[in-house]
Formats: sequence, structure tokens, C-alpha cells
Amino acid sequence: MRLVDTTTLEVVSFPAADRVPPYAILSHTWGAEQDEPTLQQLQELTAAGRRDPAAWTRHPVALKKGYAKVRGACALALSRGYRHVWVDTCCIDRASSAEVSEAVNAMYGWYAGAGACYVFLEDVDVGPGIANPDISRCRWFGRGWTLLELVAPAEVLFYDYKWAYAGSKRGRADFREQLSRTTGVDARVLAGEVRVEEMSVACRMAWAASRTTTRPEDVAYCLMGIFQVNMPLLYGEGGERAFIRLQEEILRC
Repeated sequence: MRLVDTTTLEVVSFPAADRVPPYAILSHTWGAEQDEPTLQQLQELTAAGRRDPAAWTRHPVALKKGYAKVRGACALALSRGYRHVWVDTCCIDRASSAEVSEAVNAMYGWYAGAGACYVFLEDVDVGPGIANPDISRCRWFGRGWTLLELVAPAEVLFYDYKWAYAGSKRGRADFREQLSRTTGVDARVLAGEVRVEEMSVACRMAWAASRTTTRPEDVAYCLMGIFQVNMPLLYGEGGERAFIRLQEEILRC
């Protein structure tokens, strides 16, 4: 597992699962792929920053819109006492299909193991004096991968585009009810009173019914952790075939 050091913004590897330090994790929606820094690009930036401090603000990677999210997540995590944070865009080697497959199969566990999950809502402004902002129309709620990012971690905190706090799934009851209405996820699950695996297969499928993914196969792949199954990723097989394989794995459980 790789994590970003919140004090240096360097990517650090932790090969042994029992040696992984406490960490926070970022949940967000991707912009254009070229705007999201890869592992290699973040490593390139940190190397350039060691040679010339000006690179931290002038290097092409530092100017990417996605890098601002990495920096913001690190600042928030550090302020809350976390030395490390996991970010999907730059903690997985996207150039390695084997690593991507391994990461997707492990992702639910990574989110569940995080001390806190910070949801960055780039299309909402909490604004001063708004006690219960309406976040239901945010793009984040329509994406497939964000379902596991909502239900897996114990602590999920929501922030607007300026990193202003909006609420948490286990905080105020009114905010949790808004999350439940928007996502269809039972408020008891959000509150931690009922485990995800206690809900029926049909119920969990319903949570994902209106969500979309960029790649058709991810409609199935993003649900593997929700149903506690593992299977190889075969991009190119098509969404229908991937979903059939998912159903077959669920039936084997």
C-alpha cells in the first residue's frame, strides 16, 4: 500500500499490511484524466521540489487541478493529526494492470481501515451561516465508486470546494437522513447500527441502481467490496459480462 506523507507530499510505500500507519483517505470525483496526477507525476514533482523549492508551485504537475485536491486533503489530514493520506489517483500505479486489479480488490478494505474519509464535493458551496446545506445534487452521489467510499469507512466527513465542513454521516441526524434520502442507503447503516453485509443482496443492488461509471465494467467492479467478493478485472469484457461474473461470485458466497 502506498500513502502520501502529509508533511512532505511524497508517496511512501508500506509493503507489509501490518506496518501500515494510521491514515486518512480521500473520496472525490475525477475530472479529466489528464488533470489528475499519477504516481509517477507526483514522484516527479517531489524530486523536482527537492532540487528547487519553486517547483512546488511552478512545475506542470503542481498546476494540475487534481493536485490541488491532493494538497488540500493532505493539509486537512495533517491538521487532524494524520501523517499519511491515501489518494486513488496517485497511490496506485495506473500503468500496471496487475496493480490496478489488486488495488480494486483491496479497496473496500482500505476505505474501511481508514481513520477518516474526507469527501471533497467540488460542486457545492457551504457558505457562511448554512447549517444544513443541500448536497443532494452533487456529482459525487451519482458515481459508482463513491458508494463503497460512503459505506465502508466508519467516519465520513463532507467538505465543499473550499474545504469548508458540511457534515458527517455519523454526526447530526438531519444530515444523515439527507444522505439516506439521496443515496437510498438505510440510515441505520450510515449510523453504524447495522452492518453492510446484514442488508439483503437486493437492497445493496438497489443502492447502486442509479449510479454510473466511466468504464462499463466498473459498474460491476465497484460493487465487489459491497458484496465481499473478489474477482480478476478484465477491462474489455464489457459491462454485461462483468456483471454476470459478479452475480456468479455472489451466488458462491
